[in-house]
Amino acid sequence: MREYTRAVNQMQHTAAFRGVSWWLRVLVLPAIALLAFVAGIAATWGYVALRRVPEVALRTTTSELRNTTAVVTALRDLAVLETATYHVERVIDLRDKQSQLFGLFESEDSVLLVAAADVVAGVDLGSLREGDVSVDQERRRATIVLPQPSVIWARLDNDSTYVHSRNTDVLALRARTLETRARQAAEQTMRDAALSAGILGRARQNAARTIQTLVQALGFAEVQVVFESELPSPEQPSAVQLR
Repeated sequence: MREYTRAVNQMQHTAAFRGVSWWLRVLVLPAIALLAFVAGIAATWGYVALRRVPEVALRTTTSELRNTTAVVTALRDLAVLETATYHVERVIDLRDKQSQLFGLFESEDSVLLVAAADVVAGVDLGSLREGDVSVDQERRRATIVLPQPSVIWARLDNDSTYVHSRNTDVLALRARTLETRARQAAEQTMRDAALSAGILGRARQNAARTIQTLVQALGFAEVQVVFESELPSPEQPSAVQLR
């Protein structure tokens, strides 16, 4: 009887142990898998964060400008009268979108550029032709035909232009020319903005006023300033005249 009771107790203990082992498998194994998954995500984000750490936080750097030879490759004489300047500011958000594995993964390399530029317009006096200036000494009258005003140059203000942020995804390739293209786009868009704001009209008015004052200082009582696009036709002999 005792042996039968001992056998029954042993069978119950074995069944209970098996039940506990089953619950351990149900609870512990998923927990271990979850911990491994979290650890993998943490390692991935740690790698990404390490890539995003600025170089200044990792090392100390100093800038050295080495003296090299400058070569003059072109020379051009100018006779430009600058009569209007606009200062334009704009934020350039340029993104280089990339795809890998036939479009399965998409990534991008982007730059955010805070740009400021000066746009200058005027007239090129070097393009004056023979006959564009006529003088009547007896009446002390002068007529001057000026070329059309145009944008002389549009340049970024390097003291006020800077890269606000530069982001490259993990799978993206860093484009070396992205910032250069952003600067070129900034110059072009701000040139267009100045044109839309009427910089050529202001340059025309200022050029006519400046030439008039200069010629009057030479002793001419009446100065007539005409632009090429405003030359009168035979049916309409009118001109822009400043007194």
